[in-house]
Amino acid sequence: MRAIGFYAPGSIDREDALVDIALPDPSPGPHDVLVRIKAVSVNPADTKVRAGSAPPAGTARILGYDAAGIVEAVGQDVSLFQPGDEVFYAGDITRPGTNAELHLVDERIVGSKPRSLDWGAAAALPLTAITAWETLFDRLDVTRPVPGVHALLIIGGAGGVGSIAIQLAKALTDLPVIATASRPETRDWVRKLGADHVVDHRQPLAGQIAALDLGAPGFVFSTTHTVDHLPEIAQLIAPQGRLAIIDDPKTLDIAPLKSKMISTHWEFMFGRPMYQTSDMDAQHKLLNEVSRLADTGRIVSTVTERRSPINAATLREAHALVESETVRGKVVIEGWD
Repeated sequence: MRAIGFYAPGSIDREDALVDIALPDPSPGPHDVLVRIKAVSVNPADTKVRAGSAPPAGTARILGYDAAGIVEAVGQDVSLFQPGDEVFYAGDITRPGTNAELHLVDERIVGSKPRSLDWGAAAALPLTAITAWETLFDRLDVTRPVPGVHALLIIGGAGGVGSIAIQLAKALTDLPVIATASRPETRDWVRKLGADHVVDHRQPLAGQIAALDLGAPGFVFSTTHTVDHLPEIAQLIAPQGRLAIIDDPKTLDIAPLKSKMISTHWEFMFGRPMYQTSDMDAQHKLLNEVSRLADTGRIVSTVTERRSPINAATLREAHALVESETVRGKVVIEGWD
């Protein structure tokens, strides 16, 4: 089968940053489905692994943590899917990724593809939807109110995770949603997705939040540059509030949050498959719910950039675009040449 990978970590401007390779067709294990890939998307996780994680000498690492495709074969213990099913999923960072014609993935982290979406639009959703869902409902527990307050602040609202988090919060809760965005096009984007209020993260946040006259947010979801925003978060968040982050600061001093009794949560959507947790199938269930929400028009795909075909050259372009940190929503790559 055809696949795209890298042999040595480094910057995306190298010709060998990502290369086309040929690999044997994989065979499913007991809980695996074998998927013929129709579309993938690129996430910051791809760029971080490519830039800094060396595969074993002489071997290539296959990236890709989003996909939509058709089940081609199933393992002996699979009960959720059968050949011919259309699926979408993010996968497992400890296994080869989705940048390949054929891909193995545990059925317990796979969902049924939204019928209303094409392959690319479906491939844009899984990683960010899982991250947003787990952050909102498992980590922040937004359905359990913070006493006396009633608002959610999403820092980095126009990015991939922010774009779906806004929609899930509006579809599944009654929280007023405040999203941050700094450029006219990103401010328009988050409003289109349902944000009730938009503030500029390049300006001091606490004063802008106070001016909204909503009271202090009980929930803060920081998707990016958390270290830079933490002093403002400590100032603006309500006492007994909850903070969740998903980025990777080298250190994070949360001491300023103590006096307000702020609980702090770190979301990592690969954690359940990485550790084979007993509730690993929660990702199967939530992806099916995301699919239902898409098919009933309550959320939309966050794809904003489409590229084709799936090969090393196209993926290098997509990685560079994601690394620019200027993308609204998601970048997808569709089809094989």
